[in-house]
Amino acid sequence: RIAHIHLLNTFIIMENNVQSLSGLKKEDFQRVIKGKEVDLYFLRNANGMEVAVTNYGGSLVAIMVPDRDGKYANVIQGHDNIEDCINSPEPFLSTLVGRYGNRICHGKFRLNGKEYDLAINNGPNHLHGGPTGFHARVWDAEQINERTLVLRYVSAYYEEGFPGELSMTVMYSLSDDNELKIDYKGTTNKKTVVNMTSHGFFSLAGIANPTPTCEDVICQINADFYIPIDENSIPTGEIRSVKGTPFDFTTPHRVGDFIDDTDNEQIRNGAGYDHCFVLNKNEPGELTFAAKIIEPKSGRSMEVYTTEPGVQFYSDNWADGYKGQHGATFGRRSGLCFEAQHFPDSPNRAYFPPVVLKPGQVYTQKTIYKFGVEK
Repeated sequence: RIAHIHLLNTFIIMENNVQSLSGLKKEDFQRVIKGKEVDLYFLRNANGMEVAVTNYGGSLVAIMVPDRDGKYANVIQGHDNIEDCINSPEPFLSTLVGRYGNRICHGKFRLNGKEYDLAINNGPNHLHGGPTGFHARVWDAEQINERTLVLRYVSAYYEEGFPGELSMTVMYSLSDDNELKIDYKGTTNKKTVVNMTSHGFFSLAGIANPTPTCEDVICQINADFYIPIDENSIPTGEIRSVKGTPFDFTTPHRVGDFIDDTDNEQIRNGAGYDHCFVLNKNEPGELTFAAKIIEPKSGRSMEVYTTEPGVQFYSDNWADGYKGQHGATFGRRSGLCFEAQHFPDSPNRAYFPPVVLKPGQVYTQKTIYKFGVEK
């Protein structure tokens, strides 16, 4: 135990003296909010990759990876200080999302014969856990070593209208295969609904002023079906084949090829891509390949693997050029999101994979973002 404490102290001393690859500074994130300490944590692997995470909302503020020439850039959109994180024009910018990622129609659902009313924060709907959801909470943080960070949060009974007290643990770990792994575990004392996700806005060209559009990015999604939405982005109830539609990413092609196909009702309803894809699985809960993107100029690539049944593919259709880290600006379609999750509005759709968590059960999810270079 003494040796362990010595190693941890050595790690902390090293951490305070290491110049971050991202140029981010811990002191710009250190603040006390409602009695809880906020800080910035760095994960590093043997290849020189660096990930920066703040325990405010579990936000990923930097993922530093090389291009085909070995030049490092930050490939995830974020801010460079805690004030900007708190006041971001995009409140879910690369944060954890909970208790319920995506939308719940009219913010209402029934459980055990009782109707629950949630905050309405997206047109007529509840979105991403509400305005004070997990993205806006200070998580308890424990840095295990230079590759592993554990975040914990206890969501109170009726927080944002949800039943049950939910105890959630999220572990970020960075492997020498350049995999950022996110592992979730949750338990409750009363029946509730849970649908966690990480809302990373990925820009593989590297964030810049302006951050380049992602329309030339080559995308593949391992899904033969997707979930159509109405004009309020709520599932229509149908599960539709991607074949012959702008949603067919079963073979790789440019994100921008059909993104403005306004003859397609679904493209109109999403203002581009903002749809949940039904991932091809042999059995529920297995860890499988979900998606891959390649940025052609830099050669950077990212693969997504998840145990979740779906992935929400969002093409950042509403950004307006707001300012981010180190003077970067985030314009429309400058980021791509692959939010591993259960389906939108599942509490109101009995035939969707269930999102109910009962006492004695453990909610789990594993999602991996693996970075590479295409020569």
